[in-house]
Amino acid sequence: MSYSNASSSQPPSPPSDHAIEVSPNAKLVLMLAAVVAAVCGGLYGYDTGIISGALLLISKDFHLSSSMQEMVTSAILLGAIIGAFIAGGLSEKYGRRRCTMIVSAVFVVGASACAFAPDVWTLIVARIFLGFAVGGSTQVVPMYISELAPAERRGGLVTMFNVAIGLGILLANIVGFAAREAWGWRPMVGLAAIPAAVVFVSMFFLPKSPRWTAENEGMKRAIIELGRIRTSKRAIRKEVQEMRESAENVDPRNRGWRGLFRPWVRPALVAALGVAFFTQCGGLEMMIYYAPTFLRDAGFGSSSALLASLGVAIVYCIMTFTGCMIVDRVGRRRLMLIMGPGSVVSLIGLGIVFAAHPAPGSIGSYLVIVVLLAFMAFNSGGIQVCGWLLGAEMFPLSMRGQATSLHAAMLWGSDLLVTGTALTLVKLITLGGTMWFYAGVNLASVLFVFFLVPETSGATLEDIELALHQKRFRPTRGNTRIVENDSDSAANAEAAA
Repeated sequence: MSYSNASSSQPPSPPSDHAIEVSPNAKLVLMLAAVVAAVCGGLYGYDTGIISGALLLISKDFHLSSSMQEMVTSAILLGAIIGAFIAGGLSEKYGRRRCTMIVSAVFVVGASACAFAPDVWTLIVARIFLGFAVGGSTQVVPMYISELAPAERRGGLVTMFNVAIGLGILLANIVGFAAREAWGWRPMVGLAAIPAAVVFVSMFFLPKSPRWTAENEGMKRAIIELGRIRTSKRAIRKEVQEMRESAENVDPRNRGWRGLFRPWVRPALVAALGVAFFTQCGGLEMMIYYAPTFLRDAGFGSSSALLASLGVAIVYCIMTFTGCMIVDRVGRRRLMLIMGPGSVVSLIGLGIVFAAHPAPGSIGSYLVIVVLLAFMAFNSGGIQVCGWLLGAEMFPLSMRGQATSLHAAMLWGSDLLVTGTALTLVKLITLGGTMWFYAGVNLASVLFVFFLVPETSGATLEDIELALHQKRFRPTRGNTRIVENDSDSAANAEAAA
């Protein structure tokens, strides 16, 4: 569909001021929409993180071997891959807001089914179903927020999804440490149904994505949605003009799955999917899922292992929040390049400490915790902040739904690969060797970002699409940014006209 509501062949005129109504609560509505949608990230964090503390109890109830523990843990990830692809079609057909509502409803049903599972196989099936919501949320929520947010605030608002993931993981670890004996594992996994129901109801009152609305319901309706989340008529006029210029004369070959694999889109596809792979394969998810198991095998008691896991969650939460606050100022690329080497060094150190087999209570055992927390700080404050964000902002609107599906599927496929092989890898090359292996993965991620990922901070979604068309997306020596500043962004918009 076209953004234009006019039947004339003449270019549509900009909206007049009297046709634009700006809500006095625009800032509040934008923030509420971002926060409520981001709660889905908290549900993802809780539903994936709670298994860390619940797995010890589930294993005891169902007498699980290590391979069955891997199946229970990774079942949600298999569902997430499927859910990411399903959500792509739903978000294009029904819109980002309605898709978020569907995802939250699946969260309610999936969490409840897990809580009442009578045996391990029913639990695995229920976790696969719950994974549909987890994968769907990672496809639609960052995209929904990125299409609501103005360029100068997009990084901070989208990464609220990451902050919510951290809060969800933290809550899961608090529950796992403080309530596992009193509650048992069933209430622990079922608790997520409550906030999911709140999200479902809240989404009825929040704005639609203006860009999806313009594409599917016309520009007049998109202007109404922009009026709910923008603070000035001037900003709305500018954004409407950019959307129109981006949409004019879109080649049908550039739409959907067909467009996603066009040569001019390939640099964005490589950059976004590569960062997605390294986001999950860098070892952080493995630590979140298996830290208590690793520490218990290293000689820590169950309570000490869970307490250390709680510390991991606290660091993750703090660092993702810090990254959210600075990602628009520091930049996505720079943040990953600053923090990435710290992840490499931390994992090398962790491997050395694990290989030394420190005795419980010794200095070495405390060093394990220190280095583990250092790795969590560098990884969660760097590539974890940007992994979800880049997939939401790098792709043109005509293929964004399909692209974010593929991006989310890459995230979850990589997570499944790590989670499904972590304990086996430890058996094959020891715990210390596993840490060194992931140090190599993190080193590869730094090199990948340096050579293939440009700086997108400060650029509008239309600026990024224009850079792809003009074949200047990939970073070059002395020119690593899509736009240097706001004036450059305006110049690019004029060049596109």
